[in-house]
Amino acid sequence: MNEDGTRTGGQGPDGPEQDRPKKQQRSFWKELPILIGIALVLALLIKTFLVQAFSIPSDSMQNTLQRGDRVLVDKLTPWFGSEPERGEVVVFHDPDNWLAGEPTPDPNALQKALSFIGLMPSAEEKDLIKRVIGVGGDTVECKGTGPLKVNGKALNEPYVYPGNTPCSQDDQGGQFKVKVPEGHIWVMGDHRQNSRDSRYNTADKNQGFVPVDKVVGRAVVIAWPINRWTNLPVPDTFDQPGLNTPAQDAAALTVAPPAVALAGAVPFALWRRRRA
Repeated sequence: MNEDGTRTGGQGPDGPEQDRPKKQQRSFWKELPILIGIALVLALLIKTFLVQAFSIPSDSMQNTLQRGDRVLVDKLTPWFGSEPERGEVVVFHDPDNWLAGEPTPDPNALQKALSFIGLMPSAEEKDLIKRVIGVGGDTVECKGTGPLKVNGKALNEPYVYPGNTPCSQDDQGGQFKVKVPEGHIWVMGDHRQNSRDSRYNTADKNQGFVPVDKVVGRAVVIAWPINRWTNLPVPDTFDQPGLNTPAQDAAALTVAPPAVALAGAVPFALWRRRRA
């Protein structure tokens, strides 16, 4: 220590700097297992709570989706109480043996591991993908070759497979008029003449309706192959005026004010917190 109180160069509080043991950097190969473990945990959390990839196994959603496409499914929104809406493409668990007779995949060990962490679509779960046509309270109707009607309003469906008619003329379920119970949805494939959907499962325990709690989430993006990358928006036909029933409009009005109030309260609370 100098007389003026300054410290001489090379002298630290614990002795000369050259005498201190140098901190060794951890080897990359020692850190690699830790990094892999963190990546796997994050992938598992993302798969469980946020987004999961699913493979399209059939032609029932052509031409919107092709066999072999990989779609990303939003699993987060249902956690906040959101229910499927008309026009959305949703993935759901088999409600009541809809996939009876379908071949069971036989994945290898690597595919099972990648499916578990969400890097590949699940090969063992029995899931389906269809378009939501009706929600709780809706009346859905097919007469002749169409058009398909929801609450008396005809749908313009440009997504229906070319050459198909919106409604199927058969005695197996193609002609129908149903009212969707609350907590359920009515689903149909875009390839109308090649889709075993709600129409052809009316003999099951749910009468063809899919319970909302069976819905995994909404398919939002075609992620693979790259040349087919696109989002999956709700078609405009489901936004036409008068599609909702009076009861549905009333329910929307009772829900809206609390939602608006909550949206306004969040920034106000953050402002108060910042000031405090």
